[in-house]
Amino acid sequence: MAQVLVITPVKNAIETTLDTARAIAASSVQVQHVIFNDFSTEETKDSLEKHREEIGYSLIHIEDLTDHPSPNYKLVLQLAQQQALEAGIPLLVVESDVVVTPTTIETLLKQLQADPTAGLIGSVTVDEQGVVNFPYLKFKGVKEPVIATQRSLSFCCTLFSPSFLKTYDFKGLDEAKDWYDTFISKKAVELGFTNTVLMHAPVWHRPHASRPWKQLKYSNPLKYYFLKFWKGLDKI
Repeated sequence: MAQVLVITPVKNAIETTLDTARAIAASSVQVQHVIFNDFSTEETKDSLEKHREEIGYSLIHIEDLTDHPSPNYKLVLQLAQQQALEAGIPLLVVESDVVVTPTTIETLLKQLQADPTAGLIGSVTVDEQGVVNFPYLKFKGVKEPVIATQRSLSFCCTLFSPSFLKTYDFKGLDEAKDWYDTFISKKAVELGFTNTVLMHAPVWHRPHASRPWKQLKYSNPLKYYFLKFWKGLDKI
């Protein structure tokens, strides 16, 4: 029986997605992994179908559920919350530009068992050399293995406790936003839960590999902020 429901929202970026899925499948604990395909290209869709049985994940095509354009993170979170609650297990988001280690998920679950006040538990992100990178640069240099924080957790690799899932209904998420990392992090603290980051359970993160246009933030910031504010992309 699966100990955790793992979800990965996907918008193209098939190579990194398959890396993510294979790493999750190699976990030391039993998981139920669901990939949510959010209006990817037909090529990506076909590849996800092709590798589904080989790697061992379930696949949901958002286009079968709604005609709302991508991103559909709110719908994904709502569906995942419902599945996790019905199964009575925690929910883990692992995004499609993240690669976990075989013991990452086991370590997250152990922290959940050790902390009855847990709301969100995140793994710190690192680059290929093991150096802390975006979006957790704020914790670079921290020596403690586990840190409690009231700062926003990224959903790169973040576990939602069953207690938090029972307390806050994701149906209340703001329809006008695209991403909910900051809001849900604050909501967990507001409701009396503790959010922690595991510095001793790092995951490899290739920032924005799943959303290449966001690389413009570093190479062409003027164009990035034009897309963000004028086009209304990336609303948080």
